[in-house]
Order: sequence, then structure tokens, then C-alpha cells
Amino acid sequence: MTALSPRGRGADSIPAQDPALPPVALSEAERTRESRWSLPKILLWTAIALLGAVAWTMLAIVRGETVNAIWFVFAAVCTYLIGYRFYAEVIEKHLLRPNDRRATPAEVLEDGKDFVPTDRRVLYGHHFAAIAGAGPLVGPVLAAQMGFLPGTIWIIVGVVLAGAVQDYTVLFFSMRRSGRSIGQMARDVLGRFGGTAAIIASLLIMVIIIAILALVVVNALGESPWGVFSVGMTLPIALFMGVYLRYLRPGRVTEVSLIGFVLLIAAIIGGGAVAGTEWGQAVFTLDRTTIAWAIIVYGFVAAILPVWLLLAPRDYLSTFMKVGVIVMLAGAIVLVRPEISVPAFTEFAETGLGPVFSGALFPFLFVTIACGALSGFHALISSGTTPKLIEKERQTKFIGYGGMLMESFVAIMALVAAISIDQGIYFAMNAPAALTGGTVENAAAFVNSLGLMGVDVTPDMLSSTAAAVGEESIVSRTGGAPTLALGLAHIMHQLIGGPAIMGFWYHFAIMFEALFILTAVDAGTRVARFMLQDSIGAFLPRFRDVSWRPGVWICTAIMVAGWGYILILGVTDPLGGINTFFPLFGIANQLLAGIALAVVFAIVAKRGRSYVRWLWIIGLPLAFTAVITITASLYKIFSPVPGIGYWANNAKYRAAQAAGDGSLGSPEVVDAVIRNTAVQGTLSIVFVALTIIVMAIAVGVAIKAIRTGAVDDAGEDPASPSRRFAPAGLVTTRAERELEKRWRDHDLAQDAPKAARR
Repeated sequence: MTALSPRGRGADSIPAQDPALPPVALSEAERTRESRWSLPKILLWTAIALLGAVAWTMLAIVRGETVNAIWFVFAAVCTYLIGYRFYAEVIEKHLLRPNDRRATPAEVLEDGKDFVPTDRRVLYGHHFAAIAGAGPLVGPVLAAQMGFLPGTIWIIVGVVLAGAVQDYTVLFFSMRRSGRSIGQMARDVLGRFGGTAAIIASLLIMVIIIAILALVVVNALGESPWGVFSVGMTLPIALFMGVYLRYLRPGRVTEVSLIGFVLLIAAIIGGGAVAGTEWGQAVFTLDRTTIAWAIIVYGFVAAILPVWLLLAPRDYLSTFMKVGVIVMLAGAIVLVRPEISVPAFTEFAETGLGPVFSGALFPFLFVTIACGALSGFHALISSGTTPKLIEKERQTKFIGYGGMLMESFVAIMALVAAISIDQGIYFAMNAPAALTGGTVENAAAFVNSLGLMGVDVTPDMLSSTAAAVGEESIVSRTGGAPTLALGLAHIMHQLIGGPAIMGFWYHFAIMFEALFILTAVDAGTRVARFMLQDSIGAFLPRFRDVSWRPGVWICTAIMVAGWGYILILGVTDPLGGINTFFPLFGIANQLLAGIALAVVFAIVAKRGRSYVRWLWIIGLPLAFTAVITITASLYKIFSPVPGIGYWANNAKYRAAQAAGDGSLGSPEVVDAVIRNTAVQGTLSIVFVALTIIVMAIAVGVAIKAIRTGAVDDAGEDPASPSRRFAPAGLVTTRAERELEKRWRDHDLAQDAPKAARR
């Protein structure tokens, strides 16, 4: 047994247990016995490895004129299983070394509000709902312009080696520090200067992330009365569920789940009926600016309402929809087996001058596909509410690493849906209106002018596709959400319902995506508000009181005003908000991931020499993230190509303005581009400068710790003995079931004398 340090701390400390209680954790002998290889296990993992190898061979090597979509599903699932079983096991055993004899903050600080020991399966759903926003839906759809293979490799391999590693380690180290935020941990580990840089960067980056998440919803619902009605109805449905569970039928989760699902389906069907009426068209056909202002108001109200009233039921609805739809889509792909005709690599991967977004494969693929492979936004969630709810330390692998694998699967399904539709329709939907003119005739002419092999779009194709899904137009519906919805409808109608209900499947997907995104918008706004309150609280302590309503309202208003301003810029951007703002979103998101990995890198280096030999597990994704994000930032700041560089584009439009040249648009359009590119360019400089500062300080701290060999727990909580037991993963093992039975028997024995006295 390792002795505690004088302060009762230490990464490997094992507190003495209460001898009157059953064991609070499996013994090493029991875990070793359960992990032994048997013949059935060997055969199972051999089969998984072979199936994964065949799938990757079909995608990366054998490729013919078409490739069957089932290989994407098999390659992803097999790789995830192997990564979770073996790589995550290495991280757990050698780098983190969780100890279930230690009580988690949820047990030590249990208060029924912020710190509550939560069943691992419920917490997995809550965590997944919070981390899974628009990124895994939008990024892969946009990156499909480069072909299917680069995105597939980055999404699947990147999550195993980078994204899931970040989520898992940040969650674990935040849990060891009473759920401190990544900014607070940076302050503890890197000092005041490095911590301040990390906090400022995190707050500014959150503004961009939330704004682009909201912009995706705006582009999906603009001029779509069916979508506006259906998504709008989710608000009263969520409020009703919150009141139902709190006052009408407390604890009836299954009951309210069924009611909520029926109401959601009714909202989709009702949306089609309402959109078919004159009054419905008049009331619910809203322009994108109006929808943007509605989302800004929603973001403020949702962030200050009690969690139980809107956020919790919406999270539940969102998780229910997210997991269900992705599993349903994966099953449909296996059954329908759509053939993919998109090439593995397109010419845009090399030239970087694609109509959807500008930039070559390296580095822009890796920042466009952000959340599906690696996401800095997750670090804020993994160091927010989730670490305060964990029952046992070993559950962090299932929740952190496993939750990120599920998000990656969402990204793969989004990619498959996008590349399953006609390639010409894909480009007509995702090219900005400045290129397509917004009409089916001009869009068809533009797409055909790209010279893509096998692509021949007609105006009738675009009109009939829009009519099939109940929309006025699908031209320049940028943002990825409409493309994903069309892809899902294209696959699902072949399995259930036929062409007659493509409109239902399309708007089902739009609601699914809106739930995804709005959950991230209100959760992200709350997290940003907490961070701002904590930062202001360093000077005005009253702001740290999260129950002080003026402080809550002021900080919420500041954050909503910040992302609301960027949202309006994106909505009114003449060059297409998503097409110009999404690269900034991706870069900012990955820069935040770099900050999180840098903080974890320094923490691990300080834990002692026995941990340093495994530091490469963090160092590998940190180095890769630093290279791609700094390179992408430099391109955006210094590239002389106007389609890539913000300042080059700014100079181009300024020159036109000075010369009175109207070829680039009206004076209002030119002014808007000059303003937007200046904002984007300035933010790019600030983001990359702050990130480089944090990374440099973190590496310096790590080198110093390695050289001295001194052990510093950097703010880790004292080790307290646990007094409870809970299984570690999704499936309870035999030894865990036996130990659970011992705890049940113990609880019954404790309750028997009380019952006899009564």
C-alpha cells in the first residue's frame, strides 16, 4: 500500500477502507482474472480485427468506380472496439491509473445539486448530449468536397489517438480536482500568466463556437416553414416534460419519454400540414436574420432558466434522438447498402479551391472536421458538470473515451449520408449563393462548369429534389445540416415508406440536427457564463456566487451578445457565412484542444518519472494539433490568395472600394466583406497568439518537471476513502455482479434492525 503524502495527496495513494463495509473496488487479482484471454475471446477479437482489416482494404485499396457504404460502418465500429479495448486500456493502466478506493468529488462533496453520484449509463447519455453539437454533423459534410477517404481516415483514426484521449484525460484530471474547469487547471499548473492566457482564449473561442453552431440552425431553417414549426414545437414539448417530471408525475422517466417521442413525431407531421396552408406559409416562413435574432433571445432565456425546466428535458430528448437516429441510420446503411460514387480524392483536395470552402487537404481537412475527431469544446464539458457526477474513477474511461467514440460514429454517419446523394446536388446545396445565384438554373450551370467527372446537373433535378422533401429550394442551403438531412432521407426512404415520405425523413433529420445543435448552444452558453463569472469573481467576488441573479444575467448577456454579434455577421455575410466562418470555427476549436492537451501534458509530467515514459500518449496528439492549427492560422492570416487568406480578401475588397469598382457587388456588400474579414483576421491572430503562449509555457513546465524529477500533484484533491461501489463500464462483469450482490446484502442487513424497531 502506497503511503499518502503529508497533505494526504498523491496520484497513486490508496486510502484505508472501512472494514465494516464490503470492498469498494475489485481487487487486482479479480481484475486480472477477468482480463485473461480465453479461446472465445481470442476468436471474437480476431474476427473483429479481420472484419476491420477487410473494411479498410475495401475503402483504401480495392476501390472501384463505386464503394459500398457498409464498409464505412464496419471500418468505424471495428476500429472503435479495438481502440477502446486496447489503447484506452493502456491509457488507464499506465497514464491515469484510476483508483476506485478513492472517493470521487461526487461522493465527497455530494450536495444534491452540483455534486451528485450518477449512474454511469445516465451520465454517459448526459455527457454525450452535451458534447455532441453541430461539429460532427457539419464538418464531415463540408469536407466531403475533398473525397471520402481523407475524412474517413481522420475521423476514425483521429478519434482513437487524439479526440478520445483528450476527453478521457481532461475528464479524469478535472475529476481529481473537484471538477475544476480547464482554465482553472491551467492556472494551477501553468501559473497566473499561462492560466490567464488559457482562460481568455477559452472564452473568446467559445464565442466563435457557439455562434457557428447557431448559424447552422439558421441556415437549416431559413425560408423553411415546415422546419421552423417542427423545431419551434420542441420548446413547449421540453418545457412540458420538465414540468411533468417535476410536478405532475415525478420519477416517471419511461412514461414521459414515450410522451415526448410521440409529441416529436406529431410536431414533424404537423409541420408538413401547417406548411401546406396559406397561413402556415405566412407565419412560419422566416428569413435567416429573423431566425438568428430568435435564437439569440432563446440562448439568453435558456441559459438563465432552471436546468430542470428546459435544459435537462431537452438534453434527454436530444440524447434519445441522437443515439436512436445514428443507430437507425447505421442499420439502414447495412440493409440498403447504398453505392458511393464520390471519388476517394477529388481535385479540390490538392488545389484547395473548392466551392464549399477554400484550403488544401493539409491542414484544412483536419480543422474542417473538428468535433468528429478532436474537439476543444469537449474539454470545457469534460471539465464542467460531468466530473462532478462520476461515481467511481474507473468510469471515466467509459464516459470520456467511450462518449467521444460515439460522437465520431455520428461524424462517419454524417459523411456517408452526404456522399450518398448525387455529387452535383451536393455542390449545388453547399456552394454559397454568391456562386450559384440562388436559382436552379444558375446553380446547375455553376456546378456543371466545375468539370467534375460524371456530374451533370439539370435545373429539373434540383427542383424535383426540393419538391420531394417539401422545400421550396435546396440551392445554397449551406451549413451541412440540409445536406445531411437529404442524405438521411435518401437512405431511409429506400428502407421505410418509399419516395412518398421523403419529406418526413428530411424534416425528421432537420429536427434531429436542431436538437443536437440547440442543446450545445444553451449548454455552451452556460459553461461560458460560469467561466466568465469565475474570471470576474477574481476581482469582484460576488460574481462567483452562481445563485446571485444579477451576476448570472450580466454574464449571460455578455456571452450571448458576443456570439450573437458573430452570428449576425455570419447570417449577413455576402460570401456565405458557413463558407467563410466555418474554417475559423474549426481552427478555434482545435486551438482550444491544443490548450487542453498542453495543460494535461504538464499535469502528467508533474506526476513523477513513472508517468513520463507514457507522456507520448499526450505528446503525439498535442504535437499534431499544434502543427495543423498553427499552420492553418498562418494560412488564414498571411495567404495572398483571397479565397484563403482573410487579410488578402480584405485587401481585395478595400482596393475595389477605393477604385469605385462595382464588379464585386454593391457598396453594402463590399462594406460587409471588409468588416467580416477584418473581424475574422483579427480573431485568428488573437487565438493563435494565446494558444502558442499556453503551449510554450506548458512545454516549459513539463521539461522542468522531467529534469528535476519532483512530484507535484498540481492542485489534486486529498485522497479520501470511498464508501460505495459501482461497475466501471456499460456491461457489468461477473465479478462486479458478485460484489454488487454483497453490497445489496449489506444494505439489507443494515436496514433490518431499523425495520424491526419500527
